[in-house]
Amino acid sequence: MSTPTPRPIALVTGPTSGIGGGFARRLAASGHDLVLVARDTVRLEALADELRASYGTSSEILGADLATEEGRAAVVARLQEGVQVLINNAGFGTSGEFWTADPALLQSQLDVNVTAVMQFTRAALPSMIAGAKGSVINVASVAGLMSGRGSTYSASKAYVVSFSEGLAGGLAGTGVRIQALCPGFVRTEFHERAGIEMSSIPSFMYLSVDQVVDASLADLEKNTVLSVPGLQYKSLTSVSRLVPRTIARRVVSLVGSARGRT
Repeated sequence: MSTPTPRPIALVTGPTSGIGGGFARRLAASGHDLVLVARDTVRLEALADELRASYGTSSEILGADLATEEGRAAVVARLQEGVQVLINNAGFGTSGEFWTADPALLQSQLDVNVTAVMQFTRAALPSMIAGAKGSVINVASVAGLMSGRGSTYSASKAYVVSFSEGLAGGLAGTGVRIQALCPGFVRTEFHERAGIEMSSIPSFMYLSVDQVVDASLADLEKNTVLSVPGLQYKSLTSVSRLVPRTIARRVVSLVGSARGRT
């Protein structure tokens, strides 16, 4: 009797809600086992139970605070064992103005949105390259392409975009794919957790989690490094590249004020 082929493993950070949860469910449905990473182990266990019941997927639970060196080190150690897919989804924004924000909170945001993405990608790539196969999706944001939607959040996502695009050239021919996913407004817990008022945003600017995940995975199959889901955001980001930056910032302010966002 032949030995069953091991299922590919995908590690997803921040899978307890929103885009991360969407990726976890889609990957489980496509035959992946999961490594689920977040601080809230109760919600991770609930998600693991759901994925097992729905898709027969086995999930490792890794409780880790990515704002700490210890938490990131635990994830790095697991990635060095080898995974086939890495979804760097965890990240957060904050409310208030930069000059009134708690410096410790600003540093935590940088550690989760930037440091973790860099360290985890570095840890995952050697085994992927050695196996000539693998995928890394770094969840950035339209805010990383259009400055003005808050200072430190936009800057952190601009790093993720530039980092991913820069790596894409070096990974060409290795069999490893990388993508910077840049969603716009998505119906998730993100803005509520950040304390950001969103009532002024028109409904047509929102995308669903499924729309974002569908677009990302379709672009990954086409080796599209920069994935911008939604025609409204493709148009907005295209226009922003063609006009002077001062005008682009005004366009962004029409969609949603940058005041009160960090």
